[in-house]
Amino acid sequence: MAFEVLLDQVGSLGRFQILQMAFLCIISILLYPHILLDNFTAAIPGHRCWVHILDNGTVSDNDTGTLSQDALLRVSIPLDSNLRPEKCRRFVHPQWQLLYPNGSFSNMSEPDTEPCVDGWVYDRSFSSTIVTEWDLVCESESQKSLVQSLLMAGSLLGSPVYGYLSDRFGRKIICTWCLLQVAVCDTCAALAPNLFVYSTLRCLTGFCIMTTLGNFFCQVVEWTNAQSRSMAIMLLSTACSAGHMLLGGLAFAIRDWRTLQLTLSIPMFVFFLSFRWMVESAQWLIFNNQPDEGLKELRRVAHINGKKNTEETLTIEFLSSTMQEELDRAQIKASISCLFRAPKLRIRILCLSVVRLAITLSLYGLILNLQHFGRNIYLFQVLFGAVTLIGRFFPLWTLDHMGRRPSEVLFLLLVGLSILVNTFVGQELQILRVALATLGAGAASAASNSAGVHQLELIPTTLRSTVSGVNILFTRIGAALAPLLMTLVRYSPHLPWIIYGVSPILAVLFILFLPETRNLPLPNTLEDVENDRKETRKADKEDTCIKVTQF
Repeated sequence: MAFEVLLDQVGSLGRFQILQMAFLCIISILLYPHILLDNFTAAIPGHRCWVHILDNGTVSDNDTGTLSQDALLRVSIPLDSNLRPEKCRRFVHPQWQLLYPNGSFSNMSEPDTEPCVDGWVYDRSFSSTIVTEWDLVCESESQKSLVQSLLMAGSLLGSPVYGYLSDRFGRKIICTWCLLQVAVCDTCAALAPNLFVYSTLRCLTGFCIMTTLGNFFCQVVEWTNAQSRSMAIMLLSTACSAGHMLLGGLAFAIRDWRTLQLTLSIPMFVFFLSFRWMVESAQWLIFNNQPDEGLKELRRVAHINGKKNTEETLTIEFLSSTMQEELDRAQIKASISCLFRAPKLRIRILCLSVVRLAITLSLYGLILNLQHFGRNIYLFQVLFGAVTLIGRFFPLWTLDHMGRRPSEVLFLLLVGLSILVNTFVGQELQILRVALATLGAGAASAASNSAGVHQLELIPTTLRSTVSGVNILFTRIGAALAPLLMTLVRYSPHLPWIIYGVSPILAVLFILFLPETRNLPLPNTLEDVENDRKETRKADKEDTCIKVTQF
């Protein structure tokens, strides 16, 4: 493409690209944990009912000081099926006879129990969470799930909206606004007085997080040449995994949920103020009828990269002559309706969306399985982040040597087969189950990265953020469906895992409908997609796409 010529003039992999990558990676490391915060801020610690003789210091010391805490617990709280104290019920009256195991209870009726009418006592594994602060346990436990669902709902709504606005008004201004929204909403959420306010603010946070991360990928892709594109995307993806691991370490050190939330939210204000110095995508500017601004950004990048004499070589005449054919086609401004009216683009969007849905469904299914590793959620968070971090590096080699389609097929098959095999491995083979789950998680992260590279190279510049928002929408749908599928265990314990495993294997069929894009220039207009970049097709004046004035 002609823009590649301009990019070579200013430097396609120089100081600017390195600084841009470093800056966006730092933001991603601290932004990505906001998606996973509820793992710790809404964690449910061990709990039981508050009982008068055990938790009232005066009564315990004066009247029952000769009894141990375990004895008082035994007479106050019934045992569940695993012979552990019930979490949500207590005896109406102390059952002193339970302290005498040699006694006969065959003729005694079942002791009366009642809910935790006086509140709960929580263990010390967390200093505080929203669960302990607002007692989101037992009958109110579903409210904790509602908070997480609202975050996902915000992402579902925000991804297509902000994706469209990014294509309409530019990557830089939308990213700047989203960083401010995250900073304000999650800072205020840390000070929320009640659950309703907290849930609403977290929903607004979810509205823009995924779009911001998606725009970071667009910025990197549109300022990098084809040969270095996959490496740049891999580096930005590993920043998300690093943020995954960072959250585990921060949560281990900061046990108070408000302090943890503030620790991750305050830096967003700094990033918001710093983002004003970011360079807007020249490719987006040129193909949105702003060539003067695009030329200004190209000269700025050339200066940062140490390219001399760019004032003389980079002129509006040079830009126009170099990109004349593409600029003529750019007179046709793509609208959202073009997503559905362009046959080849429609097929690409459908296939990409199904692949994204399958990957996310399997990945979140594996997260549920990995929770069986143990109760140390801090270690689990770091472990899962490390697994996804390692998995993101594999596409660096496969994408460049095997191509986009073979890489996706390989990783999707690995995900599906590892889950299906794990489904029928006995519980006693715990090491094998852990190994298979780890392989599946790593392959899922690799598949996600491969699909991300392929997607950005299949969609034209004028619609890239909009389509990214659509794909993120399907990603969020997959994330929402994954826990719902676990309700199928009532019919068969293997059924949800079979769905998790079959989904990525079926997605392979959709990969076959997508073209290979290795080392090809990015498409800029709908004509590039519809004509496979071979020839220019004249736009029909009666088309629903909107004409814009040529500069």
